[in-house]
Amino acid sequence: MLNNKTILITGGTGSFGKAFTKYVLEHYEPKKIIIYSRDEFKQFMMQNEFKEHLSKLRFFIGDVRDKERLMRAFEGVDYVVHAAAMKQVPACEYNPAEAIKTNIHGAQNIIDAALDCGVKKVVALSTDKAVNPVNLYGGTKLVSDKLFIAANAYAGSKDISFSIVRYGNVAGSRGSVIPFFHNLMKQGKTELPITDYRMTRFWISLRQGVELVIKALEEAKGGETFISKIPSFKITDLAQAMCPGCTMPEVGIREGEKLHEIMITVEDSMTTYEYDKHYIVYPQMVWSESRKAVPTGKKVEDGFSYSSDNNTVWLTVEEIKELLKDVDLEK
Repeated sequence: MLNNKTILITGGTGSFGKAFTKYVLEHYEPKKIIIYSRDEFKQFMMQNEFKEHLSKLRFFIGDVRDKERLMRAFEGVDYVVHAAAMKQVPACEYNPAEAIKTNIHGAQNIIDAALDCGVKKVVALSTDKAVNPVNLYGGTKLVSDKLFIAANAYAGSKDISFSIVRYGNVAGSRGSVIPFFHNLMKQGKTELPITDYRMTRFWISLRQGVELVIKALEEAKGGETFISKIPSFKITDLAQAMCPGCTMPEVGIREGEKLHEIMITVEDSMTTYEYDKHYIVYPQMVWSESRKAVPTGKKVEDGFSYSSDNNTVWLTVEEIKELLKDVDLEK
């Protein structure tokens, strides 16, 4: 499906962008992959990392806030994966206007440029924090999700669709709990602070996140939200898996932090269908019969919700230890 196609990734020098690029180069024969980001040093580092594939790669310096630059970058592009965002919760809280410019205005710029430049499909990365948001980052991503879903209404006769992929923190991603614990252990600490003993999280690997985006590119008709079926774990079990026998003082939940990650709300259950490895929340609006996605999965029960505390699949301490072997903590 991606053979001989031109794909652009916003925020392409991040962990996801690099993993997505590697996956596509290994499994397809793309015409071109465009890395769109604003950090020239990270682009330089990525060029060195992918030096054997530079004939397939293009590097665009640009910001999603800059619509004119997006218009230039989107020329001839078939598929866009939108991964760029301000993600750090404290940074968004302290700089709300900047978060709005990137996460909301940037999303609208992506939509406008895609509609005007003949892009065929746009998949935007979302987050569990956009569901019942309690911080500004989550609030901006909720608005972003709504913008991308509603963008299908403006497609008209154009052959284009917009869809969403939602997951939580990737295991080992920058700023998440695994590298935080790892850095404390490198300092010789045997005490790992726990914000709340009740806290749970989903476990998703970078590869699983990439594969879900590929599925959305292959299957989306427009307006769907794709969510992986993934296991849950307790933060206390993660601490014991990383540092067996460590002490775990409870230090209190941080501002803007949730006890549990939630992916699908009770309200969304009315249009949610279950598949073997994922769920799809279908849009409530139908813009045209030709764009209507016809569910083939099993409708979930009304009142269903999907969160890390009500999951049916849980990781044990030993299972977490095994999964940690595949997490790159030295990047």
